[in-house]
Amino acid sequence: MKKIIMILLAAVMALSFAACAGSSKPAEKGESTGSSQSVTDKSKELSETGNKSEKYGKTTEVNPDDSTSEPDNKLKGSRILVAYFSVTKNTQGVAQKLADGLGADLYEITPEQPYTDEDLNYNDSQCRSTIEMNDPSARPAISGSVENMEQYDTVFIGYPIWWGEAPRIMSTFMESYDFSGKTLVAFCTSASSGFGSSDSDLRTAANGATWLDGHRFSADVSTDDVLAWANGLGIS
Repeated sequence: MKKIIMILLAAVMALSFAACAGSSKPAEKGESTGSSQSVTDKSKELSETGNKSEKYGKTTEVNPDDSTSEPDNKLKGSRILVAYFSVTKNTQGVAQKLADGLGADLYEITPEQPYTDEDLNYNDSQCRSTIEMNDPSARPAISGSVENMEQYDTVFIGYPIWWGEAPRIMSTFMESYDFSGKTLVAFCTSASSGFGSSDSDLRTAANGATWLDGHRFSADVSTDDVLAWANGLGIS
């Protein structure tokens, strides 16, 4: 009898286990368990964070609030051009300091036929520069031109001193534009000669312009000295 009861109990227990196993249902395709859902959410969060960081980086690079401060000088607000002719680069150095300090545009007066060392041999009466300076009508050709000269209110004109005067190519430059209504200022470089009347021919070529007193610089002049002169001109 006990044996029969034991067999019946075993059968009941087996049926119970089978019923529990049959009620289990595998997750359908696309479903996530709580654990895997957490991992997915975390990945999504990290992805969104990464995208936001990238956006912020791009915003920083093109931040419209970032701006370069303008030079603090009396010529602020003017439209200024610094035009210069330089063979030995001495005048070029002064012109660069002037343009940088004033926030001006810079234009190099470039001859179509470049000058060589032999052209500047003042001991040779037949060298190119001597022949040109002995001929008031000489007008060496210039390569290129200033675009939209009319936009400038003030023009600084730089050159080296040749035989006590501005090189003839400077007359070519002055006769190529209409400077009426503009303010013109000449500056020069030399080893020993002063400014003198080196700009007299240039003034004649620019009728209708207002001329301010020019200045002579040495090649090693400091930026501070150049700007002290420019800011002392009283140009508003």
